[in-house]
Amino acid sequence: MFIHNKRLQYTVRVGETNPVLASLLLEQFGGPDGELAAAMRYFTQGLGEDDPGRKDLLLDIATEELSHLEVIGSIVAMLNKGAKAQLAEGSMEEAEFYRSLTAGGDSHTQAILFGGGPALTNSSGVPWTAAYVDTRGEPTCDLRSNIAAESRAKIIYERLINITDDPGIKDALGFLMTREIAHQKSFEKALYAITDNFPSGKLQGVGRYADIYVNTSQGEGDMTGPWNASPMFEKINDLEEVMPADDGDGTATVKLTRAETAAAKRAAERTASDPESDVETGADLGAGPGAGKISGGEDMGTAKVS
Repeated sequence: MFIHNKRLQYTVRVGETNPVLASLLLEQFGGPDGELAAAMRYFTQGLGEDDPGRKDLLLDIATEELSHLEVIGSIVAMLNKGAKAQLAEGSMEEAEFYRSLTAGGDSHTQAILFGGGPALTNSSGVPWTAAYVDTRGEPTCDLRSNIAAESRAKIIYERLINITDDPGIKDALGFLMTREIAHQKSFEKALYAITDNFPSGKLQGVGRYADIYVNTSQGEGDMTGPWNASPMFEKINDLEEVMPADDGDGTATVKLTRAETAAAKRAAERTASDPESDVETGADLGAGPGAGKISGGEDMGTAKVS
């Protein structure tokens, strides 16, 4: 049950019309790290949560995220208000108005299709999708995802702050950015209120696989640090030591029925390649300058290396 309070959580003061900036700010309205995605992520987690403390936390923050959606949407609407009026009344010279709408971002679509109101899209006009909600229904997994989501949102707000000189917008975005920090702290506390919070889930890791670090990218640039040289890890440089990791031979096998085996054999025979063949192909027939060598040994040449 919701009752809407018409006062914003933070006062929006926009200095002047700027449809392009409005378009860029939509990243935090309908983008993957935006306020709607956050609200839906935490609402769905809260509704499915059995722990009363986490349930209260998630529903509190989810509801606040909706208030942040209202703040960012109000900024977008104010940035578009002048252009919306000019468009509605046709009171601006064509060339001047065209320039104002097509200076960057997706501002022309926002003005013409949505009339200057905030659309549920990101800054490129891509519609919001529930695919942004990455809930898994396991608290230690979801809380870590929430912490990451809040930190990503903070970075987006930082970047948005850096592209505007409007002091009122900077203030409002600074408020929203700082609330991301506060939410991250709350989620961190909730995560560590779960005594055994790592690894996620119930099943324990398999001992012989849990503590090895496999140095699979070798050569110049190899580094040593706590991520691979801590006493908690056994660093493996010789990949043959761990290939395969189990006691098998590393070959994929499957048990087939007699009918499946016969069908697989027929299919393999029918589609077998002839390693002795070297027939003329379409690439040979259409080859021109730059094609390199073709069947028969003729060299059509390639670009000179500068």
